[in-house]
Amino acid sequence: MKAGVSSPNGLELRDIPQPAPKPTEVLVRVKACGLNRADLSAARASLGHGVMGAALGLEWAGEVAGVGAEAKGFKPGDRVVCSGSGGYAEYAVSDYGRTIPLPPGFSFEQAAVLPVALHTLHNALITQGRLKPGESVLIQGASSGVGLMGLQIAKMKGAKPVMGSATNDARRARLKEFGADAAIDTREATWPDQVLEATDGKGVNLTVDMVSGPGVNQIMKATAILGRIVNVGRLGGAKAEFDFDLHAMKRIDYIGVTFRTRSIEEVREIVRLMRADLWDAVASGKLKLPIDRTFTLDDAVAAQAYMRANQHFGKIALTM
Repeated sequence: MKAGVSSPNGLELRDIPQPAPKPTEVLVRVKACGLNRADLSAARASLGHGVMGAALGLEWAGEVAGVGAEAKGFKPGDRVVCSGSGGYAEYAVSDYGRTIPLPPGFSFEQAAVLPVALHTLHNALITQGRLKPGESVLIQGASSGVGLMGLQIAKMKGAKPVMGSATNDARRARLKEFGADAAIDTREATWPDQVLEATDGKGVNLTVDMVSGPGVNQIMKATAILGRIVNVGRLGGAKAEFDFDLHAMKRIDYIGVTFRTRSIEEVREIVRLMRADLWDAVASGKLKLPIDRTFTLDDAVAAQAYMRANQHFGKIALTM
């Protein structure tokens, strides 16, 4: 089958063997796949992410083509959306706990861009972040697909105010369409003052940080006493100076998360909790993501280049 795989030179299109489902897995004929920034590092497996020659892609939608003996509740022909690995391909397998029937009327492209954002931000805001109605939220790096989903979930769950940051003027101007009460430009050194002003001088209760890097101390300045920071991504850098005294003085819970060290049982529970809490809102169209541009699998290299240029708003999709 055709697939976009990792190589020392980055993403390459190759013919590789079609996967066979293990007992707990579902084999899916992929119709659409969502792109994520993690795909960019995984494309060069020699950098320590991903497996050389393995198909990329963390989320996809399509039709069930085969079902493992222990993957109950699915049959060939079912329309599903999945997460896992290997979605840049004509066929991919996903654990049954990461496979969800598509809501009626959903296109494959519309569904394929949702899983990573839904799983990541429900876990960050609700499970790890312990968000309560009426608390303030800041989504750091809010113009990404994951960030836009975070704004919507926070708003739906009664957060107030909901704030989002973006360094691109055009993208920042659109954050209010997705629930932001305030849009923050973190290029300004005094941006924590904007957060303090929006929260009556108290600081934000919960920040979901997808940027990290040198901005960590400014995030803590903008955080309330007993606030929480959930470190979801490190697009701004994985290392930086950290003001331990400020952290201690504000008694901040600084929480790190990643799917890379979670067991399949943990991931199944993350998906289960998200479905119980959010799937009705997804099915009704209340929670959704804009697709900036769609490419074919044959143009996957160009799709990654477009993502690397960082000019898109929302998600990028591949179709098969």
